[in-house]
Amino acid sequence: MASTDLVLACHAEATCDVAGIIGGPRGCTGLTARGTRQAERLATRLAAEHRCRRFDAVYTSPRRRAADTATIIAGVLALPATVAEPLRDLDPGDADGRPRHDVEAAFLGAPPDSPDQPYAAGAETWNQYLRRATGVLHAIARRHRGQRVLVVGHPDTITACHVLLLAVAPDARLGLRFHTDPTGLTWWRREVDPVGRAVWILAAHNDLAHLRGEPTAPS
Repeated sequence: MASTDLVLACHAEATCDVAGIIGGPRGCTGLTARGTRQAERLATRLAAEHRCRRFDAVYTSPRRRAADTATIIAGVLALPATVAEPLRDLDPGDADGRPRHDVEAAFLGAPPDSPDQPYAAGAETWNQYLRRATGVLHAIARRHRGQRVLVVGHPDTITACHVLLLAVAPDARLGLRFHTDPTGLTWWRREVDPVGRAVWILAAHNDLAHLRGEPTAPS
């Protein structure tokens, strides 16, 4: 059986991230000009890989910064970008559109630091987010067994995928973080080993080869 390739792309540089604003449905206003260039360079890279082994499907978070990134990529690949609502990042509730520093200062950290507490009224907890995100990623991987699929999402999407495929309990308090930059590529491959066991292999994390020579904003 052919390997299953689950390729995840973080969205390109977003206006809300540069402004330090929490980008929920209201706060996310799309990509910066640099973000658009980043997405175009990522699309060019993925098109070259598409010619070697085709992508069978493209999925995206509904947040505008991810959907705009996916639209640029899908246009080059000549594939539709399917919006999967559960791929959205953590629902921020009343924090939507507010300065991230102020929200996290009041919460005394980021959502993973107190994973069972919402960081604003109406917000998801971190563990609620992980259960939702790992569920949709699991469904996508099962639906496309033996195929190659691209998922355009958020840094938290990549964390959720690692939690899923490393078999971390979704309600565990993570003592680690996975850094992801705009348009960073993460690539998991499912193969069958010589004794017939299916194993997931992490082939790349936060790969930015397509941005060589492009100045990056400080993290």
